[in-house]
Amino acid sequence: MFLFVSILLFIFPILSIVVFLCRSKAMSTARALRVFRRSDAGLLQRLYQGAAHRLFSSSESPSASASASTHTTINVAAANSKSRTWDEHRLSSDQLQFRDLASEFAQRELMPFAAEWDERKYFPVEVLRSAAKLGFGGVFCGHDVGGSQLTRADGVVIFEALAYGDVSATAFLTIHNMCAAIIENYGTAEQRQLLLPELTSMELLASYCLTEPSSGSDAASLQTTAHQEEGSTDYILNGEKAFISGGGVSDIYLVMARTGDPGPKGISCFFVEKDTQGLSFGRQEAKLGWRNQPTASVILENVRIPERNMIGREGQGFSIAMAALDGGRINIASCSIGGAQFCLDAAQEYVSSRKQFGKAIIDFQNTQFKLADMLTSVQASRSLVANAATALDSKSPWATASAAMAKRFATDACYNVCNDALQLHGGYGYLKDYAVERYVRDLRVHTILEGTNEIMRMVISRHMTKSQS
Repeated sequence: MFLFVSILLFIFPILSIVVFLCRSKAMSTARALRVFRRSDAGLLQRLYQGAAHRLFSSSESPSASASASTHTTINVAAANSKSRTWDEHRLSSDQLQFRDLASEFAQRELMPFAAEWDERKYFPVEVLRSAAKLGFGGVFCGHDVGGSQLTRADGVVIFEALAYGDVSATAFLTIHNMCAAIIENYGTAEQRQLLLPELTSMELLASYCLTEPSSGSDAASLQTTAHQEEGSTDYILNGEKAFISGGGVSDIYLVMARTGDPGPKGISCFFVEKDTQGLSFGRQEAKLGWRNQPTASVILENVRIPERNMIGREGQGFSIAMAALDGGRINIASCSIGGAQFCLDAAQEYVSSRKQFGKAIIDFQNTQFKLADMLTSVQASRSLVANAATALDSKSPWATASAAMAKRFATDACYNVCNDALQLHGGYGYLKDYAVERYVRDLRVHTILEGTNEIMRMVISRHMTKSQS
């Protein structure tokens, strides 16, 4: 009896500490969820239960077939928790909660499966919908339509954390959010209520349709037309859009079409539903990266839509498109940072354990200098992106130029970080057994889309000229 009582006295304090720590972590997660969805108590309860379940079943490991780089993923995930401390001083308490929530989701739902999705060209719609349940499907939309109603500064924290786990899936999520934000900011009350509840939940997926086969960087020269026939208020759309993320899969397409004279003032914005007669799609493109999201041309042949499908005023489409790209450029830069941070962590992990010439590679000064430069590039990118997000939130006259600077610098610098990480891995970095090669492929396109980095330089220089005059 004495022995039994002694054992109880010894075990009880330990159990109390464990329960307190688990409860504290669960409460911390719940506080973040409350910020995301203040208006949906039922959803919060379900998400809290899900978070608690994950806390007490964290010993689960991904299946061996889930990823060709599982052994690397687990080690790098641990490294991520250390590398994130570099940036904590500038984040608010809410943003730290958002980052933790997104990081947990990325490490459990994205990272273990990203290699398999890439290999199979599998579009993980069900996982994106799970992300939407945490508020990631309508980050910048109002609570009344199921959105999270967060700032651009909050968004960059979330998208970076998600991209750490999978750049390609996160990039699609940012494009979807860009489309939802267009409807939030420029749509009528009827359009918001019609479209956004299902977009923020990602029951419906959205695509942004600006680029055409003959108008890429020169977007104002687009040839897709929208005209009204005599005696009807309907618009008839004809043309083709190229390189559309989600093409053939998305449910809603935001199409920029010419309703007036040549030039930017003759362009209007419309939403077109997938099952509209005359809407079709080209073949799925075979791409270097972004292989787990669909990309196809969108073809409009006498597509008839009602006048109420116009977003904003007639002739406002180009300004809507450009304003959306300010946010899109910040978002894609955030994805680049997330990918670069993963590759930096993977490289540091690898050179710390890999030995050549009798010592770990990290003990060579050349390696130390390379890692230092890589970290500096990532941190400089974060600073520029954070500044651009704040400028956009505050409606600064320099917001467009700041977004261009952040996009130009971060996508270039972060791609170089990923490429340097591959080099530090040597021959192993070129193998799909290590995740770094996938991040190199996925980040390569970031210097091209949302406006090439050459166009970013034009945008920056144009604002410099205007500021002088």
